[in-house]
Amino acid sequence: MDRICLSLPTNRECSATITAIGAEAAYAAQNFGVEVRLLILDSSDEGTRAAHARTVAALPEVPGVVVHHLDEAAQRDVLRRAVDGAALPEPERVLDLMLPEKLSYGACTNRAFLLAAALGCRSVHRRDSDCGYQVFDGEPVYPIHHELASLSRPAAEVTGGVTEVTLDPAIAHRPVSMVGASFIGELSVDIGGIQELDKEVYDEVVGLWAPGHWSAEQRRELAEESFKGAGMLPFTGDRSTLTLVDPMRVDMSNIAFDRGVYERLPLPPATDTIGSDYFLIHAVYDAALPGVLHNRHIENYYTGERRTHAGFLAYQTRFVKFLLSMLYLHYVYERMADAGDTLLDESGRLDPVPFAAFLAESVRLDRTGNERRLDTVAAAYGRLGGKYAEFAREMTADRERLLDEAALDTEDFVVLIGAWEALVHASRGALR
Repeated sequence: MDRICLSLPTNRECSATITAIGAEAAYAAQNFGVEVRLLILDSSDEGTRAAHARTVAALPEVPGVVVHHLDEAAQRDVLRRAVDGAALPEPERVLDLMLPEKLSYGACTNRAFLLAAALGCRSVHRRDSDCGYQVFDGEPVYPIHHELASLSRPAAEVTGGVTEVTLDPAIAHRPVSMVGASFIGELSVDIGGIQELDKEVYDEVVGLWAPGHWSAEQRRELAEESFKGAGMLPFTGDRSTLTLVDPMRVDMSNIAFDRGVYERLPLPPATDTIGSDYFLIHAVYDAALPGVLHNRHIENYYTGERRTHAGFLAYQTRFVKFLLSMLYLHYVYERMADAGDTLLDESGRLDPVPFAAFLAESVRLDRTGNERRLDTVAAAYGRLGGKYAEFAREMTADRERLLDEAALDTEDFVVLIGAWEALVHASRGALR
């Protein structure tokens, strides 16, 4: 029986989500004959973890579903065994990159990848704690339906099970390496308040994540499209396309990867940086690995913490660090696009070597572009006034640290790529 990992990383109260994802796990086991390891990686406070434990204990027992609810101490134990077994040259640095003290979207997903490898899973199916499932004809709309129908199979074998095929037949022998959809509801990035205050400022700031050589019109078009997911229209029936999946059309709350992807390449472990968990979507696309894009979109909503003043300041920092990361990532993405399927090794799997090389090259880029990004954000937020002006003052005071961290985050990613193969191998059997 194939074993899969349905993963939920969280650092907040999400008992309702745990109950819902437990039902998705049961759906997968009952309808696809797989063994589901439901992996809840819990970084929340002690009281919240205790409430989550009670929710887990109340999940109905379903044949083929095994739940692993791990706090950070338990995660660290598994990581320590893997790091020690890998005999790495910088073991403490790698351990910190896998489980940093600060929030990291990439690191929490990397832990899911490594623990899935430890459990012997063939795939990882990722959800988020601030998302829910749509309901259609009285039933939840589970993304895992499309994920398990196609993932890991040769693309040529799934053509009859999708609505549309736009994949080049020349690569139909390659496995479906990613299946994903997007979300409906609130913006995936908490910057809607800027749009409400001043649309021009919104376009200017969001346009900063475009490549430096783009025109003003291209930046405006990017701002218009960004962070909206699939909009607001609800699910009315299944549609799916076998294709090379455009990274702009999927969200990491609604994604599944074959082990041939995540066991070869991790995600950037950058801290306090939104979007740091999207790198593999680009890698799959540029390496011409087949995927399926479907329309079982997740419902996205904002948690109460984001509405607080402290939550606002923290989230804006993550947004600015995302903008700064683009100096390096756009350079890497351009190199990846040029490399195409030479990003694959002789066996047709992702080859970590070129990715590490491109990242190492990017660290040497001039930081002038990022200095301009910070100047633009500071001026734009200053015009908005209020809490935005307050954030701009704090950001300006932290200017050098932010610039340094963006470069260091990229260097850390190179280190983790170099350690990843040994980590994955050493993790086998570390968690039962």
